[in-house]
Amino acid sequence: MEYKIPFNRPHFTGHEAYHVSMAGAQGKISGNGIFTQKCHAFFENRYGFRKVLLTTSCSDALEMAAILCEIQPDDEVIMPSYTFVSTANAFVLRGAKIVFADSDLLTPNIDAAAIEDLITYKTRVIVVVHYAGIACAMDQIMEVANRYKLLVVEDAAHSIESYYKGRPLGSIGHLAAFSFHETKNITCGEGGMLVINDERFLTRSEIIWEKGTNRAAFNRGEVDRYGWVDIGSSFLPSDLTAAFLLGQLEMIEDIQQKRNAIFNGYFKKLSELQESGKAQLPNYPSYATRNGHLFYLIASNQQERDQLISSLNKQGIQSVFHYLPLHSSLYYTGKHDGRELPNAVRYASCLVRLPFFYDLTENETDAVCRALINFYTA
Repeated sequence: MEYKIPFNRPHFTGHEAYHVSMAGAQGKISGNGIFTQKCHAFFENRYGFRKVLLTTSCSDALEMAAILCEIQPDDEVIMPSYTFVSTANAFVLRGAKIVFADSDLLTPNIDAAAIEDLITYKTRVIVVVHYAGIACAMDQIMEVANRYKLLVVEDAAHSIESYYKGRPLGSIGHLAAFSFHETKNITCGEGGMLVINDERFLTRSEIIWEKGTNRAAFNRGEVDRYGWVDIGSSFLPSDLTAAFLLGQLEMIEDIQQKRNAIFNGYFKKLSELQESGKAQLPNYPSYATRNGHLFYLIASNQQERDQLISSLNKQGIQSVFHYLPLHSSLYYTGKHDGRELPNAVRYASCLVRLPFFYDLTENETDAVCRALINFYTA
């Protein structure tokens, strides 16, 4: 159906078409061209990432991370149940057993205090997901990982321009994955990025990225021929995709200013619902910053959540729930160890995402907030 206020509408800065046309004029539109390299330089310079590689999706970046972690069949990987399927699928494809952790009581993020009890001699990796750009408790997580000699992968799909104690998300774990899907702050339709912070993975990541060959080194003149030297796949995107992405990156300050203003507007207008105990708004620990990725509220129960979505829908406002807990999914329910994960279930049952995109007007946010307040006070 046509919504008066849709959940998402992609934003175009006006720079994208120019860069895409310039990429065409360069005569090279396959992967790892000049625009790919410009995007790499932007991320490495702005956030201090050791090395980045654009990918065709965040899912591909996570799959590269799983290969780099050298996951073997029956290795165990700890991650939150409340996340998108790609977080788990990347490691399941390598034969891993996923050990799901519950969410925190105050945020949908992994409960950092629960991780240590899940570690066994088979554990190899901890995957954290910074939901809505809210930083996980990274000091606590890294301390446990370092003590048990485990790798940490940050699923930072939501987390561009988010920080933990002044450090950019994606710069703390050994590896990180970002998304540039059309619902994200910075987009190229479909796209992603692998961040490599550990020097052990610098050379191999580039080989995996280029179909298991040392082609990138050959293009730099470091070897006199290139060939198949490792496993890999065609993880790199077209330079046309990178050109589009660069057009977004050039306007990142403007995009972030607008999205944060929308977030703050929602929070201010809906604060009465939280103060009266009718609904819970996003909670940001003192160590975490807001990045204006999405805005959610948490209803009292699933019935209320479903009625709220239905009520907004009837008024032409598109709202959505988010993840279903992976530990009870059709694919994994028989593989889960049976532990109850009540917070993951609560977020899956009660969380509602509100319309959120760059071009959302103040009149539209006012309409959404009025509809919400009317629902809870009727």
